[in-house]
Amino acid sequence: MQFINLVKNPQILKAISELEWEEPTPVQERSIPMASEGTDLMAQAQTGTGKTGAFAIPIIGNLDRNGKIQCLVVVPTRELAVQVTEDFADLAKYTEHRSVAIYGGQSINVQISRLRKGVECVVGTPGRIMDLMRRGELRFNSVRFVVLDEADRMLDMGFIDDIEWILGRVPKERQTMLFSATLPEQIRDLARRYMRNPREIIVSQDTLTVPKTDQVYINVGRRNKIWALCRILDGERPHRAMIFCSTKRMVDILSGKLKGYGYPVEGIHGDLTQAARDRVMSKFRSGKTRILIATDVAARGLDIEDVTHVINYDIPENPEDYVHRIGRTARAGKEGRAITFVTKEEQHLVKAIEDFGRTRIQEDDVPETRGRDTVRKRLDLDEYADHFGMVPFELNLGRNDGIDMPSLLRFLERKSGIGENLVGTIEISDDSTTLEIHKSVAFRAIKDLPRYRLSNKKVDVSIKEKLRR
Repeated sequence: MQFINLVKNPQILKAISELEWEEPTPVQERSIPMASEGTDLMAQAQTGTGKTGAFAIPIIGNLDRNGKIQCLVVVPTRELAVQVTEDFADLAKYTEHRSVAIYGGQSINVQISRLRKGVECVVGTPGRIMDLMRRGELRFNSVRFVVLDEADRMLDMGFIDDIEWILGRVPKERQTMLFSATLPEQIRDLARRYMRNPREIIVSQDTLTVPKTDQVYINVGRRNKIWALCRILDGERPHRAMIFCSTKRMVDILSGKLKGYGYPVEGIHGDLTQAARDRVMSKFRSGKTRILIATDVAARGLDIEDVTHVINYDIPENPEDYVHRIGRTARAGKEGRAITFVTKEEQHLVKAIEDFGRTRIQEDDVPETRGRDTVRKRLDLDEYADHFGMVPFELNLGRNDGIDMPSLLRFLERKSGIGENLVGTIEISDDSTTLEIHKSVAFRAIKDLPRYRLSNKKVDVSIKEKLRR
């Protein structure tokens, strides 16, 4: 089955092609035709099986371009709201339909401003959806499509009453789709009461055997991925490594940088001619090139012996892609190592991969190296910020220095221009203080505060290290 057999809209097909989606996943293959016909669906599918495309593709194909909210997607978490919204944006690149993510932790005024400009699709968490509805900023008079994504997770998080409150306030004449990893009785009861003769889709989940590979992930921000990669290449000196990127452009950028640093590297992706691909693979197999950077599409079907390292420069959103990637090492009983870079926003993908592969991925640190780094590490506050953008700091001042909350807030405002609204939790002990500062102004604290004294003591400020999960 090809997407061209499922999708008739040429603009959506063009977007799918640019996303390098070659074949529909099982849940997409079964859901898209039914959803395109307006049928209510109840689908059992795991995270990472392509379910967002399963409902986004038919919905976008049936949206009007009028700035009125016609689609509501309810999700359990902020991370999923952002991810689904990004997927909608990618698929609607040429249809120009607009979507917005609404969730707690981001300024509600920013979200209200986006809504007032006009959008066709809203993706949000139950609490923030209800808040905006009560304020009169979110009206669903024109809604024709409702999706409940990861319904069982919303049930586990206690959102079921909120979902029913929302569903009771959207037009009854609508198409409703529910996607869930499991279908417990409460979810089925919800479907019976709020859906019209839903078709049930069960996507079988075969247990994929993950090779006996040393699997680790490293928390690293986008700015420091190249630093971490060079540390690994310098410290572990892989005999033969495959590095996976999510896009062709990233393959080109990364291979260009590594070549500039002197690494024996080549890149391969779908835009290369067959002759160029053959030359790259010949050099990699012969050992002239020890490092191959590839997209998933380009690497499919490649059978290469003695790959000691697989490095996921970009973590795949589809857990099955992860399993296929790391299966390229530890072949024929040999040892292998799989290293995955994970940003703060991608933490949920690690859990999805573990659940899908029925495995455990250990957290690790960027290795130490002797001598000078090939690439200098940059301070990336995203590595330390929580989901609300707050960075934890520690000051060398406490109650014994006469510090209290009002004096500390005045000091931050006076010396660094950091307003109280950008400061989170403050905990003052006898000799030190921990506080949260929003990442948008956190550099000011690092740069400005050590130049001053408070209570006749030189200020020392440091970022608190994040905890392992």
